[in-house]
Parts: sequence; structure tokens; C-alpha cells
Amino acid sequence: MILLPRSVKIYIAVEPVSLRKSFEGLSNAVRCELGRDPLSGHVFIFLNRRGNQVKMLVWTRGGFTILHKRLERGRFSFPARVTATATSVEIDGHELSMLLEGLEVAREPHARRWEPRRDAPSTPV
Repeated sequence: MILLPRSVKIYIAVEPVSLRKSFEGLSNAVRCELGRDPLSGHVFIFLNRRGNQVKMLVWTRGGFTILHKRLERGRFSFPARVTATATSVEIDGHELSMLLEGLEVAREPHARRWEPRRDAPSTPV
């Protein structure tokens, strides 16, 4: 299980990427192909053409971290909400966990859970 703060967004690149790329190559792909800042602290996911490998790039204190996973059987499922003009798709932590386990991401939207309002003023304790 990967625990990420709510402020961290997770993006999956729509187009397959050569996973021979390392830190510089993937960070350039984030900048040029996704139009995002690789130093933002958000998580960026890249799949290979065959769909059996995934690389995750994230900037943490002091440097980049890459997670690379290969499935021995099957393929990683891709979110169904991809549009023709999208360069990336934003997913939540639950979908990331399912993706990394090689499970089919549900086509139906999951039940919405209660979340505090982001614009609510904080009360002193």
C-alpha cells in the first residue's frame, strides 16, 4: 500500500514510453509530453507499449525516486476515461494501488466518500 497526502496528484501518461529512460529521460517526458513540472512532488506513471511494465517517477526531498514494476503475466489496466486530446489521466490513490497490483480498475465510478471541504477555515485547537 502506498500512502500519499491528498495534495499529491497522480498522473498516468496516455502514450506508451520507452522504459529504458531513467531519471532525466522521464523528467523530460513529464515536462515536454505531459506539460507538467517533475519537481512538483506529484506522481507520474508511465507504461510501456506492451502494457506489462510500469515506471513511477516522483520528486522527494533530495532527489527523484523511480519505482519500476513488471508483471510476469497479464497487462496493467488503463483507466477508461481517456479522451483523444488527453496527454495524461489523473487517478486517485486507490486506483494507483489497483494498477500496481495488476488488477482491473473498475469501469464504474466508486462510491464517493466524505471529504472535508478544501475551502473550510481551520478552527484553532
